[in-house]
Amino acid sequence: MITQEEMVHIVQTQLAIDLNCTVEDLNAEQDSIVFVDAKENPGRRPYPRKERYFEILSMGKSIVVSATPERLAIAKAHMQGKDRDTIFSLPFIRGLYLHFLPDFQKMKRMLPPADFSYEVVEKDEIAKLLGIEGFDNAIISEMNHPYQTVLGVLAKHNDKMVAMAGAGNVCAKIWQMGVDVLPEYRNSGLAAYLYSKQLNL
Repeated sequence: MITQEEMVHIVQTQLAIDLNCTVEDLNAEQDSIVFVDAKENPGRRPYPRKERYFEILSMGKSIVVSATPERLAIAKAHMQGKDRDTIFSLPFIRGLYLHFLPDFQKMKRMLPPADFSYEVVEKDEIAKLLGIEGFDNAIISEMNHPYQTVLGVLAKHNDKMVAMAGAGNVCAKIWQMGVDVLPEYRNSGLAAYLYSKQLNL
């Protein structure tokens, strides 16, 4: 089984390619800011970039800013000498996403919450679920997106889909997962169970 250290190394190696930085940049001193020019490196995940591009990321101690020259200059002017909280509170920082890595050594198999039925679905079956409201994190519905949801675990109550964990292979070595539970079925353990179930498929 992959170790936590190996998993972090895989993710940071991919992020370094995406952002045009180094793994060392991602692990620099606490709250230090690394500014780099955005580049189309071989192996970069195929997310579309506009002519003017800006991305900020923190995975650990340091903060990496990757941008086209004009926006990089703006970022430097507003960020240099600032602390982490101030930087991520700047008015032009929008669309923040949180991602988590599983810790397989701490994970245990879970019993499924009672009163639900469960189903594993793959790409062709997932296509039939597009358009169902409430599952934007679990299902990528945009057909032009760089990657698609190709594996999912559903929870149903009285034949109605009430929760889903979906996964897509965002690059050769990394899969990304999303989980949605309809509001009236939350706090029942469904999200944790579906997440665990999918990791063990």
